[in-house]
Amino acid sequence: MHPLTERRPIRELPDELISQIAAGEVVERPASVVRELLDNALDAGARNVTLRLSGGGVRAIALEDDGQGIPAAELPLALKRHATSKIASLVELERVGTLGFRGEALAAIASVSELSITSRTADAPGALRLDARSGECTPAARAAGTTVEVRELFFSTPARRKFLKTEATELAHCLDVLRRQALVRPDVGFAAWHDGKLLVQWRPAELPQRQREVLGADFFDASRPVDALAGPLVIAGRIGLPEAARSRADLQHLYVNGRGVRDKLVLHAVRSAYEDVLHGQRQPAWLLMLQIPPELVDVNVHPAKSEIRFRDGRAVHQALRQAVEAALAAVRVPAPAAVTAEAVTAAPAPAWPRQAPLAWPAAERPGVVVGAEWLPGARPLGVAEAPPPLWRTPAADPAQAPDAAPPATAGRVDEAAAGAWPLGRAIAQLQGVYILAENAHGLVIVDMHAAHERVVYERLKAGMAVAAIEAQPLLIPATFAATPAEVATAEAQGSTLAELGLDVSPLSPGVLAVRSQPAALRGADPVALARAVLAELAEHEGGSRLVQRARDEVLATMACHGAVRANRQLTLHEMNALLRDMERTERADQCNHGRPTWRQISLRELDALFLRGR
Repeated sequence: MHPLTERRPIRELPDELISQIAAGEVVERPASVVRELLDNALDAGARNVTLRLSGGGVRAIALEDDGQGIPAAELPLALKRHATSKIASLVELERVGTLGFRGEALAAIASVSELSITSRTADAPGALRLDARSGECTPAARAAGTTVEVRELFFSTPARRKFLKTEATELAHCLDVLRRQALVRPDVGFAAWHDGKLLVQWRPAELPQRQREVLGADFFDASRPVDALAGPLVIAGRIGLPEAARSRADLQHLYVNGRGVRDKLVLHAVRSAYEDVLHGQRQPAWLLMLQIPPELVDVNVHPAKSEIRFRDGRAVHQALRQAVEAALAAVRVPAPAAVTAEAVTAAPAPAWPRQAPLAWPAAERPGVVVGAEWLPGARPLGVAEAPPPLWRTPAADPAQAPDAAPPATAGRVDEAAAGAWPLGRAIAQLQGVYILAENAHGLVIVDMHAAHERVVYERLKAGMAVAAIEAQPLLIPATFAATPAEVATAEAQGSTLAELGLDVSPLSPGVLAVRSQPAALRGADPVALARAVLAELAEHEGGSRLVQRARDEVLATMACHGAVRANRQLTLHEMNALLRDMERTERADQCNHGRPTWRQISLRELDALFLRGR
């Protein structure tokens, strides 16, 4: 008889086995232990944290902090399952503001290792050391704070230990946990030692300095700041420029209320914001820190606390996409300083619902105006102004290029005028492909076709955005057998589908009918289009951009064919008109295919080419 078919009685599992199962959910590798201990240290108010590892964290992990410490009477409770000081009721669980709250991490770690806790409060005469295996408390010497030592991880479960990677790999994962937490806590000093050698150390610093130290100068210099407010959501961080995209998604950091998490909704929102400037399989680099009232986000989704769920995912998706798009839309001037937030103009807030769950009592959070109002003094989300009229040559319409250089200047450049314009003043055309311009920083080289293609594309998009997506009724509705999920999505997202020019409604149980589709996509298969949009709506609460994406592809093709071609000789008037339009156009740094449109060569770089000053 098969073992599964044999009748076995229902019985309670022994405590040891229960602890082992719980440990499997919380402790996957040494890095999991480091994360849990680090969360406890920061929740305790630590200002300095030292991590000591041996054997990549498998042989030993010791985390020291200078936090509040654990009172002697409460020390034995710290190792009991579901014992915690973080929450005491369901109401507090729904408004969790600490990194830890489950009360099971230390108990789970103790079940698969040899664990001890040494702690002392500021008013205690001395420290106490608790051995998890024996339960014995003995006097110890240390200053106020807590030290947790974990030795021989998974010694009682050798099968689990065999699944661990090499010592170097496990060490790298442990350091990555420390690095990720150091990114958002610049007020705390962090240090990591391995087998007696100091590996990394970050002293307390300002947030920009800490970000540069942890992520590196290359990322910091090739990124733009994000600083936006949308209703109760505060968005901050940095987003990498498209040309700094990577082959892997290994430099994407998301924090919600200081907690490092991974969220598909946020990933989709950021990726959709890069659609117009990043193509192919390249992955953007970014660091986003979100602050949202705790009652609007559920952190009690996964035992590892790495997943969350937003109460209003659609509003969060919209706000994030707008914030990242606004930062990417600002034209990057050749100045060495980063583009400031003031370079982005204000725009209406995303449509946050006004129902009670999205608003918090104003009395509890001073300065907050309930609803879609902005916080006093904060800068709301913004997008750059609509692009100017389609660039045309002065010969066709002299009024379109009032800033062009007068013919009398010929090949001569006015230094004051060249310094006033970020992209400078045109001085020549190279091989009918590139425009050479001079500005205050040196030489600017512009790919004229790629630059003009972006200008035309943004103007076409601005024109399309003025009017809603026009729906084309179908003479004969297209029907298809739908899954229960597709039917539910069509019924729940009817208004969203209508905004996209789609009319999808039930015809009979299990059958949906497509009665209209976007007029701009009249050649598309209505059933395939409807199913694709429904799938995207079901997967991402922020709505579907499939229709807009398809429409933008059509506009991009039109812009490519309408842009000035290579080998066309331009006058100085025409070249300067294009430079001025680039300075006023969103996302003018990249063409529609993600390629850069211009490059700056500084005077210092030019001097180095000719060995000047040596």
